[in-house]
Amino acid sequence: MSDTLVRTEGISKSFSSVEVLSDISVSIRSGEILGLVGENGAGKSTFVKILSGIYQPTNGTIEFAGKRVEIRGPIQAKALGISMIPQEFNLVEHMNVYENVFLGDEIRRPNGLLDRKAMISRTRELMSELGVDVDPEASIIGLSVAKKQMVEIAKAIKAESRLLIMDEPSTVLMTHEIDILYRIMRTLKERGTSIIYISHKLQEVKTICDRVMVLRDGQFICLEETASMATEEIARSMVGRTLSQIFPEKKMGSGEIALELSGVCVSNVLHDISFDLRHGEILGFSGLIGAGRTELAETILGIRKMNAGTIKIDGKPVTVRNPRDAIRAGISYVSEDRQGSGIITSFGVDKNVTLVSLEKYARPFIQRRKELEKTDFYVKRFNIKTTSLDKIMEQLSGGNQQKVSLAKSLDVDPRILIFDEPTRGIDIKAKSDIYAFIRELADQGMAVIIISSEMEEVMGMCTRILVMKDGYIAGTLSGERINEEEIISLATGIKGVAQ
Repeated sequence: MSDTLVRTEGISKSFSSVEVLSDISVSIRSGEILGLVGENGAGKSTFVKILSGIYQPTNGTIEFAGKRVEIRGPIQAKALGISMIPQEFNLVEHMNVYENVFLGDEIRRPNGLLDRKAMISRTRELMSELGVDVDPEASIIGLSVAKKQMVEIAKAIKAESRLLIMDEPSTVLMTHEIDILYRIMRTLKERGTSIIYISHKLQEVKTICDRVMVLRDGQFICLEETASMATEEIARSMVGRTLSQIFPEKKMGSGEIALELSGVCVSNVLHDISFDLRHGEILGFSGLIGAGRTELAETILGIRKMNAGTIKIDGKPVTVRNPRDAIRAGISYVSEDRQGSGIITSFGVDKNVTLVSLEKYARPFIQRRKELEKTDFYVKRFNIKTTSLDKIMEQLSGGNQQKVSLAKSLDVDPRILIFDEPTRGIDIKAKSDIYAFIRELADQGMAVIIISSEMEEVMGMCTRILVMKDGYIAGTLSGERINEEEIISLATGIKGVAQ
């Protein structure tokens, strides 16, 4: 076909003796948005890493723009016009925003020197196009996860690619930011750019994608026009069976107050934050990029220093100077940035599970059998797909890495658990399992906070939602007021007390 940009024939990939992708033969049209879906470990990331030159196929061929090609690395892929926004960020944290956007493709003056002014100006234009307030000269290390995602998107737009691969680009974005992302995608499509869009959010796939391709256990299942498949049918194709209700029944927290914040302030970040959380309650935090949700969690954990205010746990004032103090006080945290602060990718599954709780296994030497037994418990409990308990984390899919991060946070036996984007990069079946487990923890008396950019998630799981804007709590929602319109109104400042 003349409008085919990419064609694969019999693409397979094995690691050692384990085949993770088998005989994938598909055609991708010029100027189409192709949704790629499947459970964690289905082979999605492996397939697009082959197209972007990160992996080499064990078998099979690739045609690009009508010519047979062997994509030996990301540099060759970029030369062909293939760019990828990875699920895990590919940014140099100690460089600033514009340096990352132009890394390897710097603008130079006629004398060969870098034209920093031109790169800063172009980066500012890209950020304006994305509708996000990011200083081109800001350091990457100081940005929120959502703003880092926008930098990755800016890099891809700047490259003017013929094929753009987006791996879970919306997982940390609110509805407003997702609308901007869609607008950019449609503009690129009109210019003839093909987009592969990987997402676990099936309603997004229905909204933005022309066709949807389903993988399961490394096998090709189907490739259909999106309009011809209902979300339920897509989900059934992904897991091979019908899914039950994804969210468990809501219950009010009826225990004593577990955590109480009064007048908490952090310079230029948080302003007069006051709320309480009961044992058995699941409390949600919502808001746009930069609203202060993650910064609030970091303050509770002692990562950020308070300028004013008090924190009480079970009615007693506490001083939390660092995460170790928080753990001793009974607080644990599941990070939104799993590879940045949730896990160590060069360690095995077992060493990550016990990373924070290692003193439990030292008597005085590490009790290796006990450590492996506990790791095996979590692997079975969360259905973590790994060939061994000591398998290196970087060889696991993003969703399975997130499950290990959750296991690590639970292994310190917390009484208060803060989930920051708990289902980022996790498929619909695993989401249902995680939600049920969070509900189970709350039923056992644990106090739970869920910070999420997915409104459906906080609405489906939480009996109260605190909406943040510009470092303030703009309002509290409960009962019938928990709906998308109310959340957006508070998050954008249409309603609420944010200053």
